[in-house]
Amino acid sequence: MAAAMTLSPATASLCLLSLCRRTTKPATVRRTYACFLSKHLTYSKPSQPFCLRRSFCSVVCSSFSSREAIDRSLPDNFGAQEIEKSRRIGEFRKRLRIAEIKGGPDEGLSRLGEIMVVRGWVRTSRIQSSITFIEVNDGSCLSNLQCVMSSDAEGYDQVENGMVLTGASLWIQGTLVRSQGSKQKVELQVGKLVMVGKSDPSFPIQKKRATNEFLRTKAHLRPRTNTFGAVARVRNALAYATHKFFQENGFVWISSPIVTASDCEGAGEQFCVTTLIPSSKEPMDSPVNEIPKTKSGSVDWSQDFFGKPAFLTVSGQLNAETYATALTDIYTFGPTFRAENSNTSRHLAEFWMIEPELAFADLEDDMSCATAYLQYVVRYILENCKEDMEFFNTWIEKGIIKRLSDVTEKNFVQLTYTDAIKLLSKAKRKFEFPVNWGCDLQSEHERYITEEAFGGCPVIIRDYPKDIKAFYMRENDDGKTVAAMDMLVPRVGELMGGSQREERLEYLEKRLVDLNLNKESYWWYLDLRRYGSVPHAGFGLGFERLVQFATGMDNIRDAIPFPRTPGNAEF
Repeated sequence: MAAAMTLSPATASLCLLSLCRRTTKPATVRRTYACFLSKHLTYSKPSQPFCLRRSFCSVVCSSFSSREAIDRSLPDNFGAQEIEKSRRIGEFRKRLRIAEIKGGPDEGLSRLGEIMVVRGWVRTSRIQSSITFIEVNDGSCLSNLQCVMSSDAEGYDQVENGMVLTGASLWIQGTLVRSQGSKQKVELQVGKLVMVGKSDPSFPIQKKRATNEFLRTKAHLRPRTNTFGAVARVRNALAYATHKFFQENGFVWISSPIVTASDCEGAGEQFCVTTLIPSSKEPMDSPVNEIPKTKSGSVDWSQDFFGKPAFLTVSGQLNAETYATALTDIYTFGPTFRAENSNTSRHLAEFWMIEPELAFADLEDDMSCATAYLQYVVRYILENCKEDMEFFNTWIEKGIIKRLSDVTEKNFVQLTYTDAIKLLSKAKRKFEFPVNWGCDLQSEHERYITEEAFGGCPVIIRDYPKDIKAFYMRENDDGKTVAAMDMLVPRVGELMGGSQREERLEYLEKRLVDLNLNKESYWWYLDLRRYGSVPHAGFGLGFERLVQFATGMDNIRDAIPFPRTPGNAEF
């Protein structure tokens, strides 16, 4: 009779794992393992060999799924080589997603008859006689996969026990078949269902439609809705297309610092980063009198972590310029922060910025790059996010696909700030904010220009008054304006702003003095003009505004996963 052990795979794996940790000598392993087996042997017919090469996780998962003990016989010639193989990390394999199953022109018909596994969350379930219909979504696409389960399928007791509720996570194995319904071409005939995670009946996102305002209070769960799942996928596609555009055009991606001592915009709306507030206590129990002060009563910044005041960055541009003057064309893509006490639908305290910088370039080059970039990323989502864009076109903003298509097809309009003021002054409508030369254009002015005056074409306004623009922008020959530009688009207004940077040292130093900015804080920025200065330009694009523009979402707080606004830092 051949010896066979009746052990669960998990038990056998634990034994092997323990041996492998202690020694890799074959003789030692064989003796120790044989001693273990002598206490647990039964006599039966030989069964399938026990595979030492199976990973511990795989064996335990197999045991968990089947809940059955498997008889396996021990090979006679196992040793260090087999043990070493058992330690190896398994090969990573891309998982099959619903988007792949239902994607393509035939919507899954080419996969009929395939046995497959899907993992996802229950959107809805309904029981009709002995058949249960479960709509499952894994986040890879807008569409759910309808799973049809009969009472003889393994795991049907989960349905009978009322466990398959909206929000529950499932592992389902089945065969793809032609759907009997009209809403989809294929469905999954369930062979086995495993409940991975139960969902409490109090799950707040049900089939009925919820407002975006309510969903902001459930930001940890709102990605499971159609709207916010679609926003997340389009946001991802825009980010990918951003890197793709710049990489294809020879730009180098640079990581700009989040903590800085400079104020790029000069507006002073920055979040302070400090360790002067005692951190050994609870934040709510930090006495003000424990903050170190100078003899004059001011905050003693020399005792702070950085030895001077430090802030969260409002822009990576100044740092980006240092690399542009070495690598020629670069871009940054990262988080920025502004402590602007604004509760409008256009502002966030934390947002992401895309900021390219081009060396040996002027304002014309800057406008050309901005135009090409916007057309590229818009074209990318129209071609690669069709299902989500159709959803936005139906439920969020009717006509959004045409609006975006116009961006890729129409020529952008260019006019000076002075001409824009003349145009607004002649408009046959009353604006909330009066228009005069030298004023900063408001959203209502920007949208009128792009939506009404130019019939939905994107518009670039250039040559703004220097008194309303940042210190680093190049002064034009007239002494009154700077080589700056803003790109305006329908529905949003200003989408991006840029300029040719002031490359002349004496002009930049004078500008800092005029604006009462501390030259010492910008010593390194001035050095760029001392050592091989070149004409250079760039622009900044608030990524969330781009997402808002591309999805039609009314509020910018719905264009970012976890919005940070005055009085709100949840999640």
